[in-house]
Amino acid sequence: MLRLRSLIVISAAAFVGAAALALPAPAGEVKHSAVVSDNPADHTPHILDGQVKAIAVVAGRVIVGGEFSEVEEAAGDDTLDRSNIFAFDEDTGRIDRNFAPTVDGTVDALAPGPDGTVMVGGSFRAVDGSDAAGLARLRVSDGTPAGSFAAANGPVRALAAHGGSLYVGGRFSRVNGVSRSGLARLDANDGSVDRGFRIRPGESRKGALRVIALALSPDGSRLAIGGTFTRVDGKPRPQLALVDTGSSPARLAGWATRAYADRCLPAFETYLRDIDFSPDGSYFAVVTTGGPGGPRRTCDSAARFETGTPGGDVRPTWVNRTGGDSLYAVAATGAAVYVGGHQRWMDNPQGRDSAGPGAVSRPGIAALDPRTGKALGWNPTKSRGRGVEALVASPRGLYVGSDTDRLGGEYHARIGMFAAGQRLTGSLLGLP
Repeated sequence: MLRLRSLIVISAAAFVGAAALALPAPAGEVKHSAVVSDNPADHTPHILDGQVKAIAVVAGRVIVGGEFSEVEEAAGDDTLDRSNIFAFDEDTGRIDRNFAPTVDGTVDALAPGPDGTVMVGGSFRAVDGSDAAGLARLRVSDGTPAGSFAAANGPVRALAAHGGSLYVGGRFSRVNGVSRSGLARLDANDGSVDRGFRIRPGESRKGALRVIALALSPDGSRLAIGGTFTRVDGKPRPQLALVDTGSSPARLAGWATRAYADRCLPAFETYLRDIDFSPDGSYFAVVTTGGPGGPRRTCDSAARFETGTPGGDVRPTWVNRTGGDSLYAVAATGAAVYVGGHQRWMDNPQGRDSAGPGAVSRPGIAALDPRTGKALGWNPTKSRGRGVEALVASPRGLYVGSDTDRLGGEYHARIGMFAAGQRLTGSLLGLP
């Protein structure tokens, strides 16, 4: 064990500074060579009310969306009004005075767009007074709309972009007048609907059909979707499915799992909350809510699935259960699978709103070993509240968005960042 620890430390140290802080990686390919720092960066601004639900890093700026009205510089020397979206400089943390669009509803999703723009999805009806039902494309330079864009007839909950394509998930039946049930592919430049993309989620578990999570593999060839559906294109796909987006036309992949076929608490229309692919696309991680479900269920858990596993009932490689607390966000960086929510514990399969045998304290945020799923020693802590709803990795580190103001034992209101480049030590790996 001592030799293993030494090899890990030497190997990680050799790459820190070269790989972790290298030139910006293409979107969807952010890889860290080590676990991020457990000391939050001091320069990020504060959000004084509401909840952060989405983060995107575009052209040197961090775009933050959610439901809020006031933001403040890190030093507390300037408070600005912002309507559910704002931007700050990734280097300095200074709030961008030029980026101040008025969005009249919650921003639930963000994704980098082409030519220095950001794609925005949510439950809003207008941006700066102009119609923009659920979807908008904004210039990062000044926050103004980048031409006319698509409109949906219901809330947009998830976005994923690659090349010139934008995938849109939500609770809608039409986009730009074209019939699409909860899932669509658009041209990211003009918002026109790709009529050749006809993947059809259906048969909702409960309530209206909703797609609430989307993730693309780094090469854009696989799309993972999560939501209330039980079938896709008529085939069984309870809450989770993979789409071969690299084929023409796109088609439902043969990959399928029944890991989310069981019910958790009846109140949840879907308990799946977020998905993220690894930097090499070989696996993806899924996080859920749902309530205590026993040691064999995937309620209130994080799980890893191998992307290329064939067959109709793929089992998770590992599952890490919180024992009764929700996980809402996940980010896989190669060095760790970060999860956030309002959890108190990880490694807690026997817990039922309690710490069972082997449980480790990880309030609000945790890092899991990608190989085993066990909690790493990284434990900055976070005030819990409703919980973390946005985790986004950039070459600089890990951005965290939530509804509370304590992160790593410091005041960081609703937005914070842990810098990349920390050396992998035995304690961070959870080794004795």
